[in-house]
Amino acid sequence: MTLVVAVASLAGCGLPRSGPTRGELLETDATPGDNAVVVPVDRRIARAASMTPALGFSKDFQSAGIVGSDDIRPGDVLGLSVWENVDNGLLVSQGMNSTALTEVQVDGDGFIFVPYAGRVRAAGNTPEALRQLITGKLDPQTPDPQVTVSRIAGDGATVTVLGKIGGQGVYPLERPTRTLSAMLAKAGGVVIEPEVAQVVVTRGGQTGRVWLKDLYSNPRMDIALRPGDVILVEKDQRSFTAIGATGAQSRVQFETQSLSAVEALAQVGGLSTNFADATGVFVLRDETPAVANAVLGRADIAEPQRIIYVLDLTKPNGLFNARDFMIRDDDTVYVTEAPYVQWTKTFAAVNGSLSPVNSIASLTGN
Repeated sequence: MTLVVAVASLAGCGLPRSGPTRGELLETDATPGDNAVVVPVDRRIARAASMTPALGFSKDFQSAGIVGSDDIRPGDVLGLSVWENVDNGLLVSQGMNSTALTEVQVDGDGFIFVPYAGRVRAAGNTPEALRQLITGKLDPQTPDPQVTVSRIAGDGATVTVLGKIGGQGVYPLERPTRTLSAMLAKAGGVVIEPEVAQVVVTRGGQTGRVWLKDLYSNPRMDIALRPGDVILVEKDQRSFTAIGATGAQSRVQFETQSLSAVEALAQVGGLSTNFADATGVFVLRDETPAVANAVLGRADIAEPQRIIYVLDLTKPNGLFNARDFMIRDDDTVYVTEAPYVQWTKTFAAVNGSLSPVNSIASLTGN
């Protein structure tokens, strides 16, 4: 009797523990609103709660047609080369047969200056058309001049590529690089695992995001680029928090596009063999109104609803339900301690390092 009184007294004194017990969480008020609602997970709940917003570009991004990326624009930077068939040419130095005019920028009015050709309108022309125009202006002054024109990165028709990419930088929009996938390839390709790579495109005040794998599997996501676009390649930023009787307690990054409760537990080392209660795996989430209504069978929830999903792995379909239940960004996965753990702590507090069995024998005189 003395042992029972001592154990009960200590159990009520708040011995150290990793968090609330399964029973305490199940006693949560079941009224939707400010309070959290406890929902046991079955097959229907797992399906209703696993609706994850898909990534993808909006119709505005998808409907943008291919631009005439070969047209020169104000702000573009051009590279010019001129060959002359005479020893002492207009532009070519003694002993040379060609000269290069590097980084010739198109001014705000759309013109460039070429020695002996004067001020030439570049904007609105393709590099080929501009080549012919400059050739025509030089031809009366030097026999059969040969001219090449190329576009390089400048302030005109260019895009910026950043992040986990082989070559960050500013790239001109040219015929081979007018789409998102082509520009990524031009910039050296993605340097992180495709499974967790996301591509973000910012255009003016709009931002779109897509999985890298979806970009290549869905042609609609391979959008046409526009001058001024900023492309960012980054690793998936989603994470969940694991606490309680798990192999590790930490904030954990997603390793795949979709992550089930079983996979999330596996990422943190599974349930603690010595402490975990397999009937008390909880997922805490601020659920969207649409999903909350579907889960709770209601139609009047208009604000985010706190829901505590309960996974009982000991039930016949428990592991299947956990496999079908998808973890989402910012979820908290909490595993309660088995009831005997608190009793073990209590016995240890009563009798020091003696085991529970020895404690009972000592107190009863047996």
